[in-house]
Amino acid sequence: MAEIKYWLWLAMVFGPGSRRIWETISFCGTAMEAYFYLTTDGSAANLTDAEKRAIDSTDLSKAAEHIEFCRRKGISLVSYDSKDYPPQLRHIYDPPAVLYYRGNISCLKGTRTVTTVGTRHATNYGLEAAHRVCADLARNGFVIVSGFALGSDIATHMAAVSVNRPTACVLGCGVDVDYPRDNVVYRDRILNCGGVFISEYPPGTRPLPQNFPKRNRILAALGMVTVVFEASARSGSLITADLAATHGREVFSLPPADIFSKAFSGNIELLRWGATPLYSIEDVMECFLIGGALDEEIRSEQTADISTFGYESSLRTDRDDPLEEIKATAGKVRPRRQKAKTGKKSPEIQEEIKDEKNTFTAKDELTELQRTIFSKIKNGTAHADALAQELGMDSEELMTELTELEILGAVRSLPGKMYEIL
Repeated sequence: MAEIKYWLWLAMVFGPGSRRIWETISFCGTAMEAYFYLTTDGSAANLTDAEKRAIDSTDLSKAAEHIEFCRRKGISLVSYDSKDYPPQLRHIYDPPAVLYYRGNISCLKGTRTVTTVGTRHATNYGLEAAHRVCADLARNGFVIVSGFALGSDIATHMAAVSVNRPTACVLGCGVDVDYPRDNVVYRDRILNCGGVFISEYPPGTRPLPQNFPKRNRILAALGMVTVVFEASARSGSLITADLAATHGREVFSLPPADIFSKAFSGNIELLRWGATPLYSIEDVMECFLIGGALDEEIRSEQTADISTFGYESSLRTDRDDPLEEIKATAGKVRPRRQKAKTGKKSPEIQEEIKDEKNTFTAKDELTELQRTIFSKIKNGTAHADALAQELGMDSEELMTELTELEILGAVRSLPGKMYEIL
């Protein structure tokens, strides 16, 4: 537990999800060594003035105080080097240095996991498919991972709850923040079934729009396969699906009931790109055949002391049908808050709009190189090889930067190594 304060200190200095944490770790070796190096020398780390100020103003005692603050709030922390850290995240690009969670994080370890994504404004067909498929998967021992958003996400979480199985909710805000407000009523049900709420953002972090593209890399990594239930052409779900494919995971897409429906244009696009059509849970289960790569991956993670928290209890019948609750609110448009005098929308409304428009609003987070790449694509689409030649960059280095831009929600990949601005 002593090492976690050093990981937390790095996250406080560089910010959650910053790749600068891993650049420093690769140079120093451990979080503790990184702390002592940065606070005594740091000359080889190419620190910016802002980073130097952050180091000078962030005492290690602040990390210890923050850990105690979380403990009082009932929030647990796990660092990259902990045995409780989800193993699926260890080998991805830019894994979270520290995760905050409430619930049973062990439900993700040594088991079959499926990431599910979809729109907030789901159709009845999309909701019904999400609920039936995920309830059957959960009943067969799978852990459903999703983003706790309205619509498709909450339908899949509550499908697991309906058969008294754990589900993992990956948030783009602090685990203590009640967002979305309409889903707060489901929190206790998820926790009571041995589920978990996870975030790399500290308690109190608001659901800012730029948090969610970064959150998507965690979503994509935690599931050993990814299922897209309902997505429009510009849905953020496609980013998650693309990241999952980049991790070498199988991506499933629910075939639309109506091929002319714009609500499923993203599903059709995924099928054109080579995603596997989802017709039944058997399609997913075939990925986990005994002796296969995923089965071997799970066996390597399994430990004897994983708590089941009573997941084998019989199905509860003393609750209302969660799918009917979700359907009842799915088609409703909540009244928008009044705009402030500045004309800016609230973070919650910005994030809801982002799901459909997915416009990029966090250019300040880009490095100088990423801004240059962004500007080259700005006026249309660009081919990755042409960009590499124009910028005089190694192709592998450019693809790393393009992946980071996609995680941030700045660009979108198209077939044939083409990229466009969102």
